[in-house]
Amino acid sequence: MAIETSTGLLGVFPVGSRLNERQRVEVGGCDLIELAAEYGTPAYVVAEDDLRARARRFVAAAHSATGAPMSVVFASKAFPCIAVLEVLAEEGLWCDVASGGELYLALRAGFAPGRIVMHGNAKSEDELRAALEHRVGLIVIDNFDEIRRLEELVAGRDAAPQPVLIRVTPDVRGDTHAKISTGQANSKFGFSLADVQPALDRIAAIGGLSLRGIHAHIGSQLLDLEPFRRSAAQLGQLGPFATWDLGGGLGVAYLCEQQPPTIEQYVDALAQAAREHLGEHSQLLIEPGRALTAPSAVTIYTVQVVKHNVSTWVAVDGGMSDNLRPMLYSAVYEAHVADRIGGSTECVLAGKHCESGDVLVAKAILDDPRVGDVVVTPVTGAYTYAMANNYNGVPRPPVIFCSGGQARVVERRETFEDMAARSVT
Repeated sequence: MAIETSTGLLGVFPVGSRLNERQRVEVGGCDLIELAAEYGTPAYVVAEDDLRARARRFVAAAHSATGAPMSVVFASKAFPCIAVLEVLAEEGLWCDVASGGELYLALRAGFAPGRIVMHGNAKSEDELRAALEHRVGLIVIDNFDEIRRLEELVAGRDAAPQPVLIRVTPDVRGDTHAKISTGQANSKFGFSLADVQPALDRIAAIGGLSLRGIHAHIGSQLLDLEPFRRSAAQLGQLGPFATWDLGGGLGVAYLCEQQPPTIEQYVDALAQAAREHLGEHSQLLIEPGRALTAPSAVTIYTVQVVKHNVSTWVAVDGGMSDNLRPMLYSAVYEAHVADRIGGSTECVLAGKHCESGDVLVAKAILDDPRVGDVVVTPVTGAYTYAMANNYNGVPRPPVIFCSGGQARVVERRETFEDMAARSVT
């Protein structure tokens, strides 16, 4: 339940959101109903000041952490929008990419190649070649086949050795959905603990590669810090290394009652675990994605249908084409009518797509929803834009940055012509 106070709209809305004099939700100083009228719906609305503030909190926490130097690397898969990447590059972050496309976007947004970390469990030869040609800061090696590909690619190159890490699955599982858990022993990512030493030996024998250390990521949307500590303890048994990339995974509150650790608590816990298990003088990298961008954005929709069929069904003009997370792994959200925060009508907030599973919020509490209402779902700044699709021929939404009452479109709405542009018939 969102609550209005003298300092703004509390709950899961971006910092600085409020109810204006007409009792309408404002994000970044912009009235959401006015945005809907001007730019249409669905639309992703980003509070730029909130985004920058979260980036600065991460950077400040990393700088103040005692022990090894720490760098903050944005996991760009969370929100691979050039305007978002530009903001985070301006705020001094590094960037984590997991494909040739994400590498292109990071470079286009202004990240220096030396501040880019190249990930991926099945990198193609072309992707590895691009990472080498751009001289990215680190390539994270996932498997023996990748070692072989890199050995072939660096053979005979007249260049300094490419810095690399190897990805390790530390056999630590966090409390999260199985589809976003990555640290367990039987994972598609990384080397098992048993394979770490053979992998290190193989890499050490390749003159064109410079082994810097270890990477591990145990999962996403974690609301407990203990698994991060266990992961560091497990990794510390592998020996001393110059660089440790501890991944990301800090969860956020999608519902008011959720209480995730703060950014500062998370960074401090990782720094403390590193001091205890990984050594005082190693370089540390952390890779927040969701925790940087998710709370900074909301999605707005327009109600198309309200009907009573056992439940009260409220169908909007978007759904699984702009937010696939509820369908993929039962992600939960709040929803509110943008000019009537609160309410008591339990509804199923459904999308417009031809799937029974196209449900955005299974138990939305809305205030007497009506056709034409603008509905807002907060905390949609991660893995929504990134997973947007054209199911049922629905164009992907725009991204609108809001700050100080000024709105600007940074990604325009897709058109029907855009969807047909790649056809060669």
